[in-house]
Amino acid sequence: MATAPDPSRRTVLATGTAIGGALVVGGAAAVPAQAATATAETAVPAAPTAPADSWRTVLDDADLVWQKMPTTWYEGPYLGNGYLGSGIYAEPGKNAVRFNVQHSEVQDQRPEFGSLFGLARLPIGHFTLEPVGTITGLDWRLRLRDAELTGTLTTTAGTLRLRAFVHTTTSVLAVEITPSEGERDFGWVFHPADAISPRAAFRPLPDGYQGNPPAVVEQHGDATAAVQPLLAGGQHVTAWRESTRAGRRTLYVSVAHSFPKTTARDRALSTVRSASSVPYDALALPHRRWWDRFYRKSFLSLPDARLQRFYWIQLYKTAAAARRDAPVMATCGPWLESTPWPATWWNLNVQLEYWLIHGSNHLELDAVTRALGEFREQLTAEVAPAYRGDSAGVPRTTDMRLRNGVATPTSNGYGVGIPGQNPPTPEVGNLTWALHNVWLSYRHTMDKSLLRDVVFPLLRKAVNYYLHFLTPGPDGKLHLPATFSPEYGVDAPDCNYDLMLLRWGCRTLLDSAEELGISDPLTTRWQEVLAKLVAYPVDANGYMIGAGVPFAKSHRHYSHLLAVYPLYEITGRTADERALIEKSLSHWVSFEGALQGYTFTGAASMSALLGKGEDALKYLGELMTRFIQANTMYKESGPVIETPLSAAQSLHDMVCQSWGGVIRVFPALPAAWGELVVHDFRTQGAFLLSAVREAGKTRWVRLTSEAGAPCVVRHGIEGAIEVRDARGRRLSWDPAGDGTIRIKLKKGESALITARGDRPDLRIRPVRPSAQAPAWGMPA
Repeated sequence: MATAPDPSRRTVLATGTAIGGALVVGGAAAVPAQAATATAETAVPAAPTAPADSWRTVLDDADLVWQKMPTTWYEGPYLGNGYLGSGIYAEPGKNAVRFNVQHSEVQDQRPEFGSLFGLARLPIGHFTLEPVGTITGLDWRLRLRDAELTGTLTTTAGTLRLRAFVHTTTSVLAVEITPSEGERDFGWVFHPADAISPRAAFRPLPDGYQGNPPAVVEQHGDATAAVQPLLAGGQHVTAWRESTRAGRRTLYVSVAHSFPKTTARDRALSTVRSASSVPYDALALPHRRWWDRFYRKSFLSLPDARLQRFYWIQLYKTAAAARRDAPVMATCGPWLESTPWPATWWNLNVQLEYWLIHGSNHLELDAVTRALGEFREQLTAEVAPAYRGDSAGVPRTTDMRLRNGVATPTSNGYGVGIPGQNPPTPEVGNLTWALHNVWLSYRHTMDKSLLRDVVFPLLRKAVNYYLHFLTPGPDGKLHLPATFSPEYGVDAPDCNYDLMLLRWGCRTLLDSAEELGISDPLTTRWQEVLAKLVAYPVDANGYMIGAGVPFAKSHRHYSHLLAVYPLYEITGRTADERALIEKSLSHWVSFEGALQGYTFTGAASMSALLGKGEDALKYLGELMTRFIQANTMYKESGPVIETPLSAAQSLHDMVCQSWGGVIRVFPALPAAWGELVVHDFRTQGAFLLSAVREAGKTRWVRLTSEAGAPCVVRHGIEGAIEVRDARGRRLSWDPAGDGTIRIKLKKGESALITARGDRPDLRIRPVRPSAQAPAWGMPA
């Protein structure tokens, strides 16, 4: 089977033109360009239409439903705006409903006790809705379309109709209650939490550490404020006010944090007074408009009703938990609960949390790029003093300003280690991996400022740190001393986690320098690393942890497989390489015991890379059955938000892949997904993809270029094809082998690919579900 030559990686970075990997998707030979030039024939429409009710249909269908009382955070509704978050469920041991109040900026400020105690996220408190009668039933719906909880609480005294939302642009929780006559005297009570690191319930306290003093509840006219002073200075404040209009009582709540100043009280009171002066529906109007615009940026519909609903819930969850200017998501997002991990985790969690923003076309949620750029000086401060002149790193755990604080044996902080030394744990690759996320944001937008201002300067420092420790061996290869592969538990020389990240880093630096026109004095050093870096350690079972350390026990993390996914450095372009991926994947998941949810999202995405849609679906099925909770949250020892979000990315990987400069349409769909619709899916090269699959075949594919990068697409349409522009005129294209074509598109231009002579309906509509499935939540 003929394949096109493999252009340089630099070309992929700059233009997206490289073919990359084996071209194995079937398709008839492409029509030569000279036979597909523009003609004067009558133009046909070539732009899809997306009726508004398409989004309304899928979103209303995905609403979470409760007809039984949720008793914990992983069963109940959740509201948020990237900062303020509220989880809603029964108050333990009482006839009441808890509305948690948490905020992603609220944290301690005592770095001497490390990131997990002294800089930890701090719990704020919760309100209880306390009815007159005994609760006997409920009927709630979390309306994704409006990001609003609605429904009824039934008691022995009557009913309480409720509506609630966290405003998308203001730090306000609004809860409107319309009581029946017998429930007119229901009440609200605020319960301040102890301002101590949640890790205190799981680990011994560091020497000298104590919790912050109790909150002080103050009355300020018709508003109330719970003022939480911090031992380090500053405060966080919860302010609330209730108003009554036409028999409806609305609670307005706001949270503010300030450090080192004590200005949070004034801000919280001002915000809650301003919000409470506006009726509920008027306050909700801009909030609902924001969510409507958010969802319409992309569209996905597939015949598996349960998975389709899950997908749209993850988009809701991400937008409720993330904003570009908000702190990078901690392990539990804004919904802080009892957890041993009250910080931001950089050795997998952050990376997985943000992958889905690219394909779903939501770069406005990219806090990773913003935080790494904003706090770059802290990344230098996090490496040992001897290396701060030219290096940088991100610790395993940080606060929102990327600080790890002072890591000690009792603080349980995890700083940037030093290769060849332990303690501290020599985990050193996390910044390079985080920068891969930023590189993905660059590739999906082709915004060169991301490459110039963030990727290149920070990746240069991250790679420099490795260069300090690379040494030549007797084999003439460059080797790394022992480092740590998250979270295997054993240090290993030539650790695959670090070798894979180092190789990707050097390649990306060379490509970026050429794209940016930078003549860097380290160019020859990066080239030397690529030429002489030792091969990835492999044994009879596939990729090892490192030299002399086989993969030999159950391990949830795929740190030893990063070159396969998500780096796509090893893609199965030869039969031997494919066999190695298959063997490594099979061996990894064969060990039960320590596997966790994200094991199965990683396995699903690796299967999708290999074109194995049935296997990818099987792994997602394992995830849903074994790990995903009633409200699509996920837990281990505490809440961890990354796994369900990464499952949405696994769905993306089944629907479209665009690594290596080729857009692959429907590369790994299971046979059961004979119908599928995707619209405005963002790909590398800054293309927006729309495509429809009908009766098990790709019917049409449309690509719009936002940056003018050359368009190389493996379309999957059988037989002879034709390509038309937005006005329906034929476009020229070139065959690139095995169902892949190259189309010249300028910025703003589009191409529609169909079977020759086909005139498909280009309306974007939801597909019909193949079977009924229960709603997420707790339906009866």
